[in-house]
Amino acid sequence: MAIKIYIDQGHNPMSPNTGAEGNGLREQDITYTVGKELAALLRANGNFEVRLSRPTPETQLGNSNASSLVQRVTDANSWGANYFISIHTNASELIGASGSEQLVYRTEGVAYRLAQAIGEQLALTTGLRNRGVVARPGLYVLRRTAMPAVLSEIGFITNPGDAALMENRPDLFALGIYRGILQYLDLL
Repeated sequence: MAIKIYIDQGHNPMSPNTGAEGNGLREQDITYTVGKELAALLRANGNFEVRLSRPTPETQLGNSNASSLVQRVTDANSWGANYFISIHTNASELIGASGSEQLVYRTEGVAYRLAQAIGEQLALTTGLRNRGVVARPGLYVLRRTAMPAVLSEIGFITNPGDAALMENRPDLFALGIYRGILQYLDLL
């Protein structure tokens, strides 16, 4: 039986619930592209069934920040996903902040181990620093999913180097997350 992966491409293309901006880029555009590329890798593997929160660049979820999050979680839960991966970009007032960071509900269990593997593989694939795994139990998509969930902050949109890499090589971020999933499942 195929492993069901729900890929949540963070944020909407237009308000409400748009993402961060930096270096001329929009978070919601990066997350859309990385999610599509990750879905293609997983589907080509043959062991996975994949659902995207935003199957098209114009897909708009909800009519408020809250309803956007509820729609993503409800879709993943009702589909019966085995794992929930939410893709985001980080932002900071410190222009030197760089690297990827994985967020989970708590720092133990399945989601934590999956997040560790994703962080390791993102660092190996992109060359960006692995900032580790952080518990963020207040985040709706981590708190309300019925399956292990990881929110991946793949890089800093406010860092010129991270932003350029996300813009020019989104495939590397998709590949890093993909390899992290495979590593966690002992398929790498």
